Amino acid sequence: MKRCQRWMEAVRDRSCFIMFCRSTREEDIEMRDRPKDSTEPLLPSVPTHRIFDYVLVADKENEEEKDNDRDLKFLRQIAFIEQLKKKSIAVTRIDHEDKVFYGLRAPTEIFEDYQYLLKVSDSCNWTGDMKGSENQATRIRIMNFILQQICINTGGEENLEELMVKDVFETMFCLHERKKQKELKKKWARWTALFTEQPVCDIKSYFGEKVALYYLWLGWYTKLLLPAAVLGVIVFLYGLAFFNTNPLIKEVCESNITMCPRCDKKCKLWNLSDSCSYAKISHLFDNEGTVAFAMFMAIWTTLFLELWKRHRGTYVSKWKVYDWCEEEEELIMELVNDHNCKPKQFRHSYTRSALVLVLVTLMLMLIIGLAHALVVFRVVAAPLMSDSKWEFLKDHANPVAVMLGAVLHYITIQIMTRVNKWVSLKLVEIEKPNSLAAKERSFTVKMFTFQFFTLFSSLFYVAFFLGRINGHPGNYVRLAGFRLEECHPSGCLTDLFIQMAVIMVLKQTLNNIFEFTLPWLNSLLSRKATRKLERKCGYCYRKACRDEQGRIEPCDVCKLRSWLSNYHLVDSDAFSLFNEFLEMVIQFSFTTIFVAAFPLAPLLALINNIFEIRLDAIKMVRLERRLVPKKTNDIGVWTQVLEAIGVLAVIANGLVIGITSDFIPRLVYRYRYGPCANGIATKHCMEGYISDTLSTAFMYNSSSDIVFVSPMQRHSFNVTQCSYRDYRSLTDYTLTSQFWLVLAVRFAFVILFEHVVVVCKFVAAWIVPSTPIHVKNERLRDKLNRLKSELHGSGGSSSPRGVHSPYCPV
Repeated sequence: MKRCQRWMEAVRDRSCFIMFCRSTREEDIEMRDRPKDSTEPLLPSVPTHRIFDYVLVADKENEEEKDNDRDLKFLRQIAFIEQLKKKSIAVTRIDHEDKVFYGLRAPTEIFEDYQYLLKVSDSCNWTGDMKGSENQATRIRIMNFILQQICINTGGEENLEELMVKDVFETMFCLHERKKQKELKKKWARWTALFTEQPVCDIKSYFGEKVALYYLWLGWYTKLLLPAAVLGVIVFLYGLAFFNTNPLIKEVCESNITMCPRCDKKCKLWNLSDSCSYAKISHLFDNEGTVAFAMFMAIWTTLFLELWKRHRGTYVSKWKVYDWCEEEEELIMELVNDHNCKPKQFRHSYTRSALVLVLVTLMLMLIIGLAHALVVFRVVAAPLMSDSKWEFLKDHANPVAVMLGAVLHYITIQIMTRVNKWVSLKLVEIEKPNSLAAKERSFTVKMFTFQFFTLFSSLFYVAFFLGRINGHPGNYVRLAGFRLEECHPSGCLTDLFIQMAVIMVLKQTLNNIFEFTLPWLNSLLSRKATRKLERKCGYCYRKACRDEQGRIEPCDVCKLRSWLSNYHLVDSDAFSLFNEFLEMVIQFSFTTIFVAAFPLAPLLALINNIFEIRLDAIKMVRLERRLVPKKTNDIGVWTQVLEAIGVLAVIANGLVIGITSDFIPRLVYRYRYGPCANGIATKHCMEGYISDTLSTAFMYNSSSDIVFVSPMQRHSFNVTQCSYRDYRSLTDYTLTSQFWLVLAVRFAFVILFEHVVVVCKFVAAWIVPSTPIHVKNERLRDKLNRLKSELHGSGGSSSPRGVHSPYCPV
């Protein structure tokens, strides 16, 4: 206090003081205790700025309502504020226009209790500042927990969440710390820092361990995508290198084979050479390099997860939360909030579990039904477009139908995402988990399951059923009166590629545009409201603006400006980080599960993630309200989800190569039916492959429809001969021996592929330990030092309340 008075006396006139205050930036007003080794500043020993832990916002009560009988909403508001005061929480009220703001500060005793309970708990891993002073992230986390637990009795207990639903309070939020926010903007939350290392430790101290681990995981995932993306590009270039010399492409482009009509009524016969471009595209993604790339990605998935565990272990050990326990942390918070609390009992109801299982099954059936609806759309759209007057649409009816189906699938995904979220929340309410951690795990599993089926049901149909259940000429399988789709003579993999490319590009591009644009526009509009309050810098240094410890207490104008700047930001809640995780894990699924059909998927994911990290950072630091910091030592149930995706990727890629692609039929033809197998050395081993995969049908044109006749009756009519893709006999349409040989080799390859890759995965997981050796040694050394300190410092007795070990602060 005396230092500041001396500094004020040194300022000779008022004009100099005002000029200095105006030059002082708003972010610099919020100051902390300076490090010992720093130089003496122009303004010596400025006291610490008191920060509010939370702010509640509600509608302001009118004067007329005060005079008359008060509305029950405002009585509830008053009752809740009184409950806060009973817990010794300091409440500062400021009115602004038609809103009232309540600034909340928790008493220091709460954090002292928290520190001591961490020290004596089984899960204490000596987390936090070694000096024993709580940071703002810890204060916010504890305060948020207390606010969620406070209830008022208005005929029935109502918590803050229920009061907000009933519009008693409009919103609640924690404040950004301007100095730390400025540092994060400079180091991290800017587009010019696109290729710089993330300040994970700074993120952890500001947003908590949970957010820091998300960005740590996302950064690690992005780095390891680089080798996968490079190899995917090499596979693509390999197909491109033989674009014009490949004998299969040459056979299609120079063919004079007449193909059967694609639909029953107005579709005409067409030449195989008309699909030359389609055959070239197919070869880009369905070539010999695809098999090696699929095996690489299966092993890559395992290495990624194992190396991630090592990477995570290094940081959580550094942050002293390696042995942290979520359930015990929640128990400590309960005890800090209420010293007479009782532990929540674990409970399980077989009736509730059975009900949830039935409801989940019904929901999955609905999602699969939507996938069938997309199939119906494609089946109906293709023949209708074949009848179009537009020549381009008429000639490319099937590819256009596939692309339109993919766009419709994307729209369905956007709608079902909201439905899935609502259903998942309701199912969690039915389950009634005993802790917040259990609720989060249950919701995550259900939401991901629904989203996975929403995104991949249609892809599974295209990959494993398209063109295999459509029947044959004269006996086609029909849906809504229309024939099912058929695969192109060059294979079915291109349909899967188109579906994946459209969904992946649309989902990533449009989601990122909306994610950034809406908060950005909101921030532009909200700046006008905060500019109306001019900051009165000099007022905050007056003696009246300090408390009994000499700390700065800003004036109401300064408080309100800070609160309004946070109030007008986009709201953030418990789902903000979950949505980011879900988006990235879904992308991980696209990158691994059907990568055999789309080798460029890792490249698209890499490019997206480079921008996604900065986009999320800018959004979180600049455009959104501050997330409630959460403590954790892992990414939670997402680890198990990623491991399940890794296993599914092995199965799916094996089936895509063995069943969907033409790799096995080409292999069988080369070594069993081709020119080389028959000893003809003058021809290419794959020459004649396309003709070998086609069967012959006989048809004649009636007055309205195309009619196929059996091979035995072809001499009775004036028939036209056409070809279709299948292995069937010319005499009676029965499946040939070549079909059964190809099918047997397909299944043998799938079994062999999966067993080889699974063994490689196990070997990779065994070679790479999940915890680095130096982390184990450091933890062992830290534990020994703590035990020595406890033995020599406290004589083996527990510290009394208020006395804190330097190894176990917040």
